[in-house]
Amino acid sequence: MIGSRDINYYQPDQIKRVRILNRADGYYVQFCIKLDPRETVKPLTPSQKATGIDVGLKFFLVDSEGHQIDCPNYYRKAEKQLNRLNKKKSKKYRKGKKQSRNYHKARKRYARKHLRVSRQREEFVKSVALRLVKSNDLIAYENLNIKGMVKNRHLAKSITDAGWSVFRQWLEYFGDKYGKLTIAVSPHNTSQNCSNCGQKVQKSLSTRTHVCPHCAYTDCRDRNAALNILQKGLSSVGRTHANFKRFGRDSLLVGWRNPAC
Repeated sequence: MIGSRDINYYQPDQIKRVRILNRADGYYVQFCIKLDPRETVKPLTPSQKATGIDVGLKFFLVDSEGHQIDCPNYYRKAEKQLNRLNKKKSKKYRKGKKQSRNYHKARKRYARKHLRVSRQREEFVKSVALRLVKSNDLIAYENLNIKGMVKNRHLAKSITDAGWSVFRQWLEYFGDKYGKLTIAVSPHNTSQNCSNCGQKVQKSLSTRTHVCPHCAYTDCRDRNAALNILQKGLSSVGRTHANFKRFGRDSLLVGWRNPAC
């Protein structure tokens, strides 16, 4: 939560709000500053690349080139330690009485561990989002209803641990900051349709390989979905993958508006 510039760098009228935050590891002062992030960065050289990304639980994401990034599972890895700290905290709790110093110490240790997991997750998704934005001119991703998905009690913990919502926020922020296109597309049938011929190929969640009976195209299920996501993203701006490479990013920027906004 420490900024990259001293607060004296900014004019007083740029500071719009000041908040004092109480975190598990101490207090922080947060200054909200009115600033166009695009004015603080050097423009990136266009890469002439576009990618679609499919997020998941086994792999954090798979892109349309087939690159895979594993889920770090920070919460799952820390779960045993968190449970131990929670039990210690619970043992020191005295119902209906003033809590002891030992209880407050145990509560703070438990809260600090949760905060550490949260920060690890945020740093991870932040670095992945920045890498994607810097290496592509257009990034297409699914407009998932994550609030609805976490209502599934079997998947809620894993989805929260993956950090999809935070990842999307950083992806859109960096896209705006560096002038790259980030496009949210409908997730409808991205996993079921064949990216080669467009025919629907029904498959269960346990089926990890896409095999099309219509055109014999075979690929990893997640990469097939990422290719469909990319095609949807490009079609929303009136391009195919081939002529995107030919005309590049600048031809798309005129009159374009992110449908997710």
